[in-house]
Amino acid sequence: MAVTTDKATSPLAGAEKDRPATELVVAWVFGPLSRLLVPVLLRLRMPPAVVVLAHAAIGLAGALLLARGELVGAALLLQAKTLLDNADGLLARVSGRVTLLGRYLDTEADLLVNAAVFAALGAETGEPWLAFAGFVAATMLLGIDFNLSEVQRRAHGRATPDPTRSGGRVERALEAAYRVVFGPQDRLVRTASGRRLARVLAGEAAPALERRATLAYHDRLTLAFLANTGLSTQLAVLGICLVAGVPHVYPWLLLACLVPLPFLQLRRERLARRALHGAA
Repeated sequence: MAVTTDKATSPLAGAEKDRPATELVVAWVFGPLSRLLVPVLLRLRMPPAVVVLAHAAIGLAGALLLARGELVGAALLLQAKTLLDNADGLLARVSGRVTLLGRYLDTEADLLVNAAVFAALGAETGEPWLAFAGFVAATMLLGIDFNLSEVQRRAHGRATPDPTRSGGRVERALEAAYRVVFGPQDRLVRTASGRRLARVLAGEAAPALERRATLAYHDRLTLAFLANTGLSTQLAVLGICLVAGVPHVYPWLLLACLVPLPFLQLRRERLARRALHGAA
């Protein structure tokens, strides 16, 4: 199946993921590369779940090289992992094989690889607690990005639909693992964000004003910042740190990314109040 520049006939037309904001490293690098790779995977009849397992294996191999001090090799494998990670969802959408099992498998495989990478980073740098703090920061950034993006889509009437359940044993096991590992963070982020918005809207009865304030609350700047702390960007920055021979810098960069979050939250609330009171 050949890739064509005609969007109307391209097999990839309309298959891009609905993203409230653009992750630049995906838009400029991994997205275009994945669009070249997916037609090849289609010709090979490669199941998306196999691609997920492949990028998880490559990521774990990258973590192993990192633990052994082979920094450039680790950096290259982690970028290959990112490429396949961007390709698997596109492949699933293009081939009509979006499944709940695939969603859970992808998310949990990414967590496993991240844990291995940060463990290796701690071993390589001799600073395991700094690596652990970086892992926590990375996980928080990914969780906040995912949940606020989904809340924004819901506010705009574009909530991500859940694929049909297969009811299979593996799917149920992955779902149970997701609820244990990610469920508390998802609830915390959505509840905290909702309560802050509710405080702004307290006493307001006009539905039109509430909607305007809600849309203003889910602002583009916050979502753009979070999108550009996504996993593809994280691993790209780690790759740069590894090639430059400064792996210890990476956890500090992740921790620094947490600093703007309270200020962005205050900005969101200010925007909502301005919209509520009719300010331009």
